[in-house]
Amino acid sequence: MMKMMKMMKMMVVLVLSCVLCVSAEVLHQDIAVVGCSASDGEMVYGLDGEVMWYADFKNKKGVYPVPDFVGIRYQEGTYQSAEANQQICKTNLDIVRQAYKDVPPERDAPSSPMIYPRDNVELEVKNVLICHVTGFFPAPVKFSWTKNGTSVTEGTSVNVPNINKDGTYNQFSKLDFTPQQGDFYSCSVSHPALKDPLTRIWDVEKTVPGVGPAVFCGLGLTVGLLGVAAGTFFLIKGNECR
Repeated sequence: MMKMMKMMKMMVVLVLSCVLCVSAEVLHQDIAVVGCSASDGEMVYGLDGEVMWYADFKNKKGVYPVPDFVGIRYQEGTYQSAEANQQICKTNLDIVRQAYKDVPPERDAPSSPMIYPRDNVELEVKNVLICHVTGFFPAPVKFSWTKNGTSVTEGTSVNVPNINKDGTYNQFSKLDFTPQQGDFYSCSVSHPALKDPLTRIWDVEKTVPGVGPAVFCGLGLTVGLLGVAAGTFFLIKGNECR
């Protein structure tokens, strides 16, 4: 009987060990974020670093950033639940501010902006410039564009901030443009954690290959081939003289 009980205990321990081993493997990671301030709010669901759904409180609806073929849909009433969570969040925020005499906000500054074209750059061919920043908290950041030193607003757009795994955010802004030789663009980013905006400049002239290098390379190759031909000619003549 004692041996039987010991055997049963060993089997239970073995089964529990297997369960613990399986549960330790993380296949997917989801996240739900509820945030609020006195004038704004956020409700986001994400999976493996991608935003699956977020509440658009300005237009009073839920938004699915992923394509339709993914097939992810939330139950009816999800947006209404998000609005209810906003009321709870703002009530709790008021309580915390009164208890701690208004907690100073946590702020992380964004990285320096990165600017790159969506497609390979060809002069006089329509393209899109993308400005990207990451690592900031809270969201969002404010983007501003210039062309040749003049402010540009037409053809610009800004996406909804995306959540990073460390709890900070990243965000994009786009500018429709047609590359012309000599033009230069700049993207500036403002955030409460920054004393001054961060700015990055993108130059069309430095991006599009010029004809000069191609001409010089062609001339160099031609001269090189002529040199080889001349050397071969004199080598043959020298051998005939012998």
